[in-house]
Amino acid sequence: MEQTRTEPVIRTGPGADRAIPAQQDRDGRRQGGPRAGEPARGEHVHSEPAAPRAPQRHSVRGQVLSALRESLLCGELRAGEVYSAPALAERFGVSPTPVREAMQQLASEGAVETVPNRGFRVAEHSVRDAAELSEVQLLLEVPSVLGLVGTLPAERWRALRPLAEATVGPAARGDRPGYAEADTAFHTALLELTGNRRLVAVAGDVRRRVRRPTVRPAELAARAAEHVALVEALAVGDAVRAERVLRGHLAP
Repeated sequence: MEQTRTEPVIRTGPGADRAIPAQQDRDGRRQGGPRAGEPARGEHVHSEPAAPRAPQRHSVRGQVLSALRESLLCGELRAGEVYSAPALAERFGVSPTPVREAMQQLASEGAVETVPNRGFRVAEHSVRDAAELSEVQLLLEVPSVLGLVGTLPAERWRALRPLAEATVGPAARGDRPGYAEADTAFHTALLELTGNRRLVAVAGDVRRRVRRPTVRPAELAARAAEHVALVEALAVGDAVRAERVLRGHLAP
């Protein structure tokens, strides 16, 4: 009987599983079996040969990075604690290399700090850190968004409503990683209306540095409702209300 091959799994949060693609050898073949779309030995196929598969290294690193960000948001990786790449790699079912690469990315974002010969320490953000990051968000987003009021048709603003509503479900469930992902999608789309790619990139970097793992579910739900209220104010050209909502939303 043929044995079923089990893929390594990244676990990110209570009950959440993420499959990590199997590694490839230097010829691009999946180790332990044929590639997807490749016929089994002895099977005759008349279709054209499949295109070569791209290496999976960046995909694995991206999944590890996403898993680590979720663990930071959930508080599973605790502030002040040191975590080694080999230990996290064993937990995720991957080699230490993509974990180290992902941790270096998080270090560049200020989420962790490198500890020589030990690993990475989760950064501890003070009240002052939170206040300064919120101030930067206010300086970036408030004037940029308010500057568009009266210049765009209502339909452009209302097109953001599905993204605003997409934050409500995760917030109601207390799903912080899910809310963070939906929140990022909404604010990215909002700032993309300016047409300023640098602004979108800088604001995104600041947003990644803001972590609120201890926020209460009720506060999360209130922040989600503010997305919808902001879209409604912008759609009717109410700049005063839009500014009030946005400033309250970005407050620490």
